[in-house]
Amino acid sequence: MNRVTQSQKLWLEGPAGRLQAILDSPDDGATTGAAVVCHPHPQHGGTMHNKVAHTLARSFVRSGFVTLRFNFRGTEGSEGRYDEGIGELDDALAALSWLRERNPDGPIWLGGFSFGAAIAVRAAVATDVSGLISVAPAIYRFAGKLEGQPRCPWLVIQGDQDELVDVDKTIAWLNSLEPGPELVVLSGAEHFFHGRLNDLRDATMAFVDASR
Repeated sequence: MNRVTQSQKLWLEGPAGRLQAILDSPDDGATTGAAVVCHPHPQHGGTMHNKVAHTLARSFVRSGFVTLRFNFRGTEGSEGRYDEGIGELDDALAALSWLRERNPDGPIWLGGFSFGAAIAVRAAVATDVSGLISVAPAIYRFAGKLEGQPRCPWLVIQGDQDELVDVDKTIAWLNSLEPGPELVVLSGAEHFFHGRLNDLRDATMAFVDASR
């Protein structure tokens, strides 16, 4: 379903200070859940405005979710400083808590891209969520050893031409998990999914809709 999106700029109280955020909502007000989307590496230009993070957010909105994007600490106007993924996990958990307080009855999902996908995986291990979308997860670089794995419905989307996140290492990591997530490999897609954002959107929406 195509939905017009309403976007609201706001600030969240994070563990290291205020966090910039955008709340995207279906224009018709009909929502079936909520989601938090985590952006790629802040020290390599990653922000909540990244095209893949934006596509993830709009995919959730099209599925009827209120969706929160936010800037990790030290990114653009967010207060604090980069914390090697440790403080960023706390930021993601704070964003989840904020969204859950405002949407207490519906499902809460997590999504993330690259560094943000690794943070989202760790957040889904640390707290209960209804579902998880991990796009090109840089898990072996930024998540370290996980204490367990997410127990919710979980999709990993990976391009087989990714120049930054090694697809073979990603698959080897996934094969070490039991039962592990569902995997979609997009043939010919590189790290930023140039020309493949619609495919990314379709895979996300299909998984969300199948997991209701």
